[in-house]
Order: sequence, then structure tokens, then C-alpha cells
Amino acid sequence: MIHQCKKCLLLEAGEKQSHKTVTDYIDNLESSLKVTDYEYKRRLQLCRNCDNLISGMCLKCGCYVEIRAVLKSESCPDYNDIKWHKVD
Repeated sequence: MIHQCKKCLLLEAGEKQSHKTVTDYIDNLESSLKVTDYEYKRRLQLCRNCDNLISGMCLKCGCYVEIRAVLKSESCPDYNDIKWHKVD
């Protein structure tokens, strides 16, 4: 039986290869596209507390939350309960 980790990010869910792919992608983004480290951690904490997070993926949009949360241009996809907004 496969265990899906609710409220876990990729590495915490045991998804080592997916985590490496995501972190490599984030590392290669231009810094002007990314939020501050503080904002990134704040967003990820909000995602961790969300019922729509399963094994590092958002059930509202299907994204890896670690990618969505790092981008200034993105906001929480839960239109009924937006937890964080894009940065202009």
C-alpha cells in the first residue's frame, strides 16, 4: 500500500528524485522572478497547513507547491480561501 503524505513537501514525503528536479529548477530561476527566502518559507508553511496539500502537490491546481510558492507571479490557487498573494 502506498502512503500519501498529507501536508508534506516533496522531500518529507520521500519523493527524493522529484525534490531534486524541483530544487534544480528553482535554483536555475532568475532571482528577479523569486520571492525572498522569508516569503518562500512563509508560503510553504501556509501550504503545509492546507488540507489541499498531498505529497508536495496542491490538489487545487496540481502544481508542486515548492515551485508555485517561490514565484513572485503566483498566488495560492484556492480561490475560496487564498492563503498568499502574488508579489508585484
